[in-house]
Amino acid sequence: MGVDTRSGALDMENLGAMDEPAFSGLAQRHRRELHVHCYRILGSFEDAEDTVQETFLRAWRRRETFEGRSTFRAWLYRIATNACLDLLARRRPEPATGGEVLWLQPYPDQLLDDVRAEEADEPESVVVARETIELAYLVAVQHLAPRPRAVLILRDVLGWPAKEVADLLGDSVNSVNSALQRARAGMREHLPAERQDWAGGEPDAGTRELVRRFTDASVSKDVGAIAAMLREDVRFSMPPTPGVYVGRDVVIGNWVEEGFESMGRLRTVPTFVNRQPAVAAYLWQPRQNAYLPLTIDVLRISGGAISEIFTFHNDQFPRLGLPDRLPADGTEQLVPGDGGTK
Repeated sequence: MGVDTRSGALDMENLGAMDEPAFSGLAQRHRRELHVHCYRILGSFEDAEDTVQETFLRAWRRRETFEGRSTFRAWLYRIATNACLDLLARRRPEPATGGEVLWLQPYPDQLLDDVRAEEADEPESVVVARETIELAYLVAVQHLAPRPRAVLILRDVLGWPAKEVADLLGDSVNSVNSALQRARAGMREHLPAERQDWAGGEPDAGTRELVRRFTDASVSKDVGAIAAMLREDVRFSMPPTPGVYVGRDVVIGNWVEEGFESMGRLRTVPTFVNRQPAVAAYLWQPRQNAYLPLTIDVLRISGGAISEIFTFHNDQFPRLGLPDRLPADGTEQLVPGDGGTK
């Protein structure tokens, strides 16, 4: 039927006459990039999943309205963006006054690699994806009102012309340009002061060494060593638990208060989440004779120190492709009477 899978070019007559399996097959080619798009707007992996499903349902029901004035891919983006805005209008609360984004969820790097493989002939879009998928960027985005948020992502991430964004949102070009300026101002307010603090890129040797040291100190629960790796203005949050802790002493004080130093035996698995280095921690559970998932620390590193830590709960392990348990390593030993380890 003359479909160009890269541009999505096809004529309206063929699309309207297409049966559901054929239509679904065509739409599914864009699933991953649409999911990343929705994730940027919503900040939640699960909400993005639901919204992509809603996008495909709407597209199927409205297939006869596709007029061929844009590519099929752009048409799907249009539907997905409006589905996100509808969801935000119904459900999304504003970020709390402390700056936390309680619905924030991590995005597996493996799935981001799938998008990159699909767009291998568009290297510039790969760089933009890295810069705009890190957690600091996503948190800043979540502080924007929904429409300026959508405008920012469509214009600055996807590179859509203002006229196309205006058509999508039913606004004027002037309104879109005004919304973009407000969004950019909001991002400057909530992003780290310098772009290099959050820009993506492959970790250098210094970053890898810092992550290794952080991992070793976490396993040994060496609070002093961890503190030495943190920037003085470090930030720590643990979505969906409320609270953002700012400052080295405040962060370390919270960890100590929560019993970090007295925690049982730990093992770790290094990984990457949202194009950032991360450390998945497993806690020894004698009854299961295994280490079971505990938390994932996602690190933002700038200036040779850790400037932000996002910690996620163990319910995120399956999505990130992490093991559901680690076997005993031969050093575990039950303490009689208390079920602990030593």
